[in-house]
Amino acid sequence: MATIAIGGIMHESNTFSNTPTDFEAFSHSIGEDLFPVWKGTHHEMGGFIQGVVQQGFTAYPTLMATATPAGPVTDAAFDKLTDILIQQLKAIPKLDGLLLALHGAMVVESYPDGDGEVLRRLRDAFGESLPIVVTLDHHANVSQQMVDRSTALVIYKTNPHIDQRLRGLQAAELMMHILKEKVIPTQVLAKPPMILNILYQNTSAEPMRSIIKEAEQLERDANILVANVAAGYPYADVYEVGPSFVVVTNNDPKLAQAETNRLSDMLWNIRDQLTLDLPDAVDAVRQAISSHEHPVILVEMGDNIGGGSPGDSTFILAELLRQKASGFVVVLCDPENVQACVQVGVGNEVSLEVGGKADNLHGNPVAIQGKVRLIHDGHFIETEPRHGGQKYHNQGLTTVVAVGDSLVVLTSNRQTPFSLQQLLSLGINPKAMRMIVVKAAIAYRAAYETIAGKIIEVDTPGLTAVNPLHFKYENVRRPLFPLD
Repeated sequence: MATIAIGGIMHESNTFSNTPTDFEAFSHSIGEDLFPVWKGTHHEMGGFIQGVVQQGFTAYPTLMATATPAGPVTDAAFDKLTDILIQQLKAIPKLDGLLLALHGAMVVESYPDGDGEVLRRLRDAFGESLPIVVTLDHHANVSQQMVDRSTALVIYKTNPHIDQRLRGLQAAELMMHILKEKVIPTQVLAKPPMILNILYQNTSAEPMRSIIKEAEQLERDANILVANVAAGYPYADVYEVGPSFVVVTNNDPKLAQAETNRLSDMLWNIRDQLTLDLPDAVDAVRQAISSHEHPVILVEMGDNIGGGSPGDSTFILAELLRQKASGFVVVLCDPENVQACVQVGVGNEVSLEVGGKADNLHGNPVAIQGKVRLIHDGHFIETEPRHGGQKYHNQGLTTVVAVGDSLVVLTSNRQTPFSLQQLLSLGINPKAMRMIVVKAAIAYRAAYETIAGKIIEVDTPGLTAVNPLHFKYENVRRPLFPLD
């Protein structure tokens, strides 16, 4: 029985952030500790575990490490994680293949192509013949090195990412074809010279919907093993930034090249239609107040935690207070004020200056007065398929402050708003609120579209501002639309 190792190192790195991602920022499971955390999840790791068993192989757990998006990974953290992974792999008596979960947009201090460097180190350690099937996030900035050093790539087809487990199963099935049926994966990369604005990366809307549908159609061809579409991660100033297309065939490079180019052209040819017209915080709050469809989801795109922002932007909160909005809930990462609320205690009045502490890009601290309603340990569980695929979440010690009939939630850890359980675990019924501010871009939709009366995407400043022209790119290839 073949032994298939499973593991991964995943990080989405915002190079415009000054918050480095060190080893302590990663949550990690090593060896047998991996199964209890990841088995049964909607992540590709859950798919790996199930798929390896279904294909009649033995699963060998190695390392799974993830960190919330932030600045580049430190060299020390990267070296330590890759060393652990390689040591775990070397401990396997007979290694027949590796299923590896990477993000595709990891940047390391000394390695702009962090994911490619992981694969380079693996090839140095285990040679070119070991089958390595790699899953990548839909926001991967795919490099030629990733293509050359993997046996095959399998990229999420959904944003929000609700197909991660399916991609893990697909990767395990492909490993079976490689080992048992001796297929020869041959993959080709195409990268149109553009950055795809994150506003247009929703795979349930155009232009991505039609392109993903075409990729799925291609996979019905027996000669095509995988047809991959990656929208790219625009907040990384690296050469490989932007959308990518990778078609994997069974030893047919001409077919792979032709279909990869065709998918790439589908996006490139409509680039001029991808225009921006979003309200700022002032107009967005005005629209929300006048809306009769509740709750209104105000999407603070400049503070998209899932894109590496600090989660403490105050632009929308300041407007909600200035315009005397009612019935809103805002979540801010503000560990300093969490402690202030703990000292005051539940049921007592508190005056705070919240948010706006991480840097000078996300607004100034905002004064609030209210009553401490709840102190919570910040742990919650998500059992439904949601962006990120994780089951267990921890936003750190958390407090809820009632400001009139509105709520300000203060967390100790940055928490991506991908699950309604973030609020439900705090006794907050999202459906009962008039307005909810989510610090996200697209990924929140898997949870919040189910309850939204209206969604307003807001053009706010910050590390994840929706317009690429807000950033100074120095390391990307040129020319690049829409920069040039």
